[in-house]
Amino acid sequence: MPYIPHTPDDVRAMLDRIGAASIDDLFDEIPNSLRIDALPGVPAALPEMDVARLAAARAAADGRPLNFIGAGAYEHHIPAPVWALVTRGEIYSAYTPYQAEASQGTLQVMYEYQSMIAALTAMDVSNASLYDGASALAEACLMAVRAHRRSKSARILVPATVNPTWRRVAEVITEGQGLKLDAVPYDLATGCVDVKALERHAGEDITAIVIQQPNFFGQLEDVDVLTRWARANGALVIAAVNPVALALVAPPGEWGDGGADIAVGDAQPCGVPLSSGGPYVGFMACRMEHVRQMPGRIAGRTVDTAGKPGFTLTLQAREQHIRRAKATSNICTNQGLLMTAATIHLALLGPEGLGRVARACLARTAELVAALTQLPGVREVFPGPRFHEAVLKLERPAGPVLDALAAEGIVGGLDLERDFPELGHALLVCATETRTTADIEAYARALGRAAA
Repeated sequence: MPYIPHTPDDVRAMLDRIGAASIDDLFDEIPNSLRIDALPGVPAALPEMDVARLAAARAAADGRPLNFIGAGAYEHHIPAPVWALVTRGEIYSAYTPYQAEASQGTLQVMYEYQSMIAALTAMDVSNASLYDGASALAEACLMAVRAHRRSKSARILVPATVNPTWRRVAEVITEGQGLKLDAVPYDLATGCVDVKALERHAGEDITAIVIQQPNFFGQLEDVDVLTRWARANGALVIAAVNPVALALVAPPGEWGDGGADIAVGDAQPCGVPLSSGGPYVGFMACRMEHVRQMPGRIAGRTVDTAGKPGFTLTLQAREQHIRRAKATSNICTNQGLLMTAATIHLALLGPEGLGRVARACLARTAELVAALTQLPGVREVFPGPRFHEAVLKLERPAGPVLDALAAEGIVGGLDLERDFPELGHALLVCATETRTTADIEAYARALGRAAA
């Protein structure tokens, strides 16, 4: 809301109508111990013009650094129509279709979004979005336990090549419900799941295995081998995928023999800007046989008695709103606004446009790795095909190098030493279609100085 339209008289009239003496009375349930009298560091009220000037100055102080970090959140070009449309009043304020018959526009956008996600993943059905990719993975683990009734272990194999943030979120969400997320190591030579280590679990009661494609290091896993292993050992397959990469690599529905059972990911690369950690928008798709175990909303298309098309919420248990103990999930909403942005973005690009973006990302990352590995003391860690990310080895700790790059206005990548200490002084870098040859050359020069 760009301004608050209520005058003091308006506020007084509303308070009188509901019988409250003041606005503070509306929050009387908050204990005094949790209340504060002042906000240190927040200046006194300013006129609108001065507020705009102050905000612009602070934004300028942040600068506009060159970004070479991915790690699950990506800087992509967003066509101007996306947010020009999303921020229109009739879309910006429309949230949840509680009265479905009066929300045909919102329901149609949901339906179009679901159709696009199902097509991208080659799965049978999609829901109308979740909070983000990390919580979508957690929901997929819970869903796998419900769907795989022959398995009694509630045990999920999660390779170490899965995004560590997603792994931590999944552990926190599922640990109170009795799930066991067991790590599977990766091959230090390839950066992919160690199939020999996986074989140690052959014959055990495994509910599901998670396969991220591309994985956190950017490496492309042998998804067919891993999916067939899961099938041979009676486990479901949870695919964690990047929607842009799906323009080039095989979709989860075509992995191995019969495809994955559940596919999740984050649609942030599709029209959602980087914004201090969010909000983002998770997606989930599955095979039709598991649809009744899928959390969240599903919009369906039908016709009325006159044969005219219409949209409605379908396959959504009422208990998800009013009986939490019997609900499929604690998720009672969806990221409607960002789902709309992703739908418009994908509609604008189409399959051909998304493919061009993916190929440009592939080329830029290859150009980045080639430029940086020409520097003394910088080498590529993992060979083989990749998408987006690449792991580089430095001769000194990555943290101080990244600090030096930041001082030159460059976000140089992610220090891997905390989550993957076995890699030593390792740096995860990424280049999307937004980076130019001049950007990459500037980064190479700065890294040469910082790593010396």
